[in-house]
Amino acid sequence: MPLRSGLAGHVELTVTDDDTAIAVRSGDVPVLSTPRIVALCEEAAVAAVTGQLEQGETTVGMRIQLDHLAPIAVGGRVTVDARLDKIQGRRLLFTVSVNDDRGLVAAGKVQRVVVERARFMDKTN
Repeated sequence: MPLRSGLAGHVELTVTDDDTAIAVRSGDVPVLSTPRIVALCEEAAVAAVTGQLEQGETTVGMRIQLDHLAPIAVGGRVTVDARLDKIQGRRLLFTVSVNDDRGLVAAGKVQRVVVERARFMDKTN
């Protein structure tokens, strides 16, 4: 099945000490870190296109725009949703949102690019 707008991905996380700003060195408070939220948004975007790419293709991150709006303590649970809104050639633009039981925690855009895995890896040498 080819890529198409509307594909969606979903991930969930219960926040542990390993997910905090302290653990990832992005701050000194024991709450869900912004870098971890970014990783969750990327994970949800990847999930949205899993099984939809051609053999040998993958996606790589290109751009993130994110507003982190609320703190989440250790033990809190978040859900992350990504929706593929636009396809521009090899570029995929997703809208992402992170929520907990109280509401919106973070929101933004993730842009990923479809690449041929082997060719992409050749560029690392």
